[in-house]
Amino acid sequence: MSLSASRTHGGPDMMGVPIHDLSSNSNACGPYPPAEEALRAADARHYPDHAYTSLVIQLAAWHGVAPSRIVLGGSGSELIQRLSVAIALEALNSGQTAAVWLPEHAYGDYAYAAHAAGLVRVPDAEQADLIWACDPSSPVGQAHEDLAGQVAALRLGQTLVLDQAYEPLRLSGVLALDDRALGAVWRIITPNKALGLTGVRAAYAISPRQEAGLLARVRALAPSWPLGVHGVALLQCWATVDAHQWLSECREQLKVWKARQVSLLDSSGWSVSPSVANFFVIARSGGLQAETEFDMKSCLEALRIRGFKLRDCTSFGLPHRARVAVASPTVQDELMLALKGQER
Repeated sequence: MSLSASRTHGGPDMMGVPIHDLSSNSNACGPYPPAEEALRAADARHYPDHAYTSLVIQLAAWHGVAPSRIVLGGSGSELIQRLSVAIALEALNSGQTAAVWLPEHAYGDYAYAAHAAGLVRVPDAEQADLIWACDPSSPVGQAHEDLAGQVAALRLGQTLVLDQAYEPLRLSGVLALDDRALGAVWRIITPNKALGLTGVRAAYAISPRQEAGLLARVRALAPSWPLGVHGVALLQCWATVDAHQWLSECREQLKVWKARQVSLLDSSGWSVSPSVANFFVIARSGGLQAETEFDMKSCLEALRIRGFKLRDCTSFGLPHRARVAVASPTVQDELMLALKGQER
């Protein structure tokens, strides 16, 4: 991987903000109104508390953990970078080169951060110092395969990081880890998708119980003020009963919208892969030959011109497929008309 290569992401691009952005998995019911109000009220004339004392206490209380286990980050991606570098430096101190294991299809920043930090990718999680997991996963929106088994098999010196970017919008099933297992892994939590405010970059990690050395290094690698006042406001709104009641109602609405969207695509020549999240992967129906013969790249480019953005899955190792977020019925109907326009 070339470090100079640009990374592929959903969201706005050189054409600006899409009219209908189905590429970033943001909550189609959002944004969360109290969070919008809090962002407008945030006083950007001043730095936030450099120690984020009240925010850390609030997040720790929300999760029922010690405040010392909360690590704030500028975004989920920033924490991915920081953890990768920390693991690399821990190994380097022992004269070793750290190894990393990644899921077959995963967010590209895991591999990018590993390469930048000098980690060696290995095919077997048992050989890795750093193991990445995401549940629900991206791009397919399915449960991470044998997550509980991987956690149970962790040996001394291994670190498993669970990316929970999509957990708040899980529409079916549950995470296959109990409280004890969760206490053995690092967790990265990024609420901006769930709250429908992806433009605010703010996240936090929860370190494992009994963590000491790696936690200290991860903290030491943080810049001063990793969060601005808007990130603080978002996380303060997130760790509240009201926000999660709203999210519960959103999930019920999204389940209905998802069933409708899948049905429309199924009946229009598209195959939809199973997903437990508010997004899924689509391809042309008819098997592998139909997928490969269909020019997905041109289709997505044409849709973009018409105001729709879907996520090309080529960078995930899934060519000829696209990831689509659940949208409202009005947007679904407009998307189906745009897709039919590509068939003419």
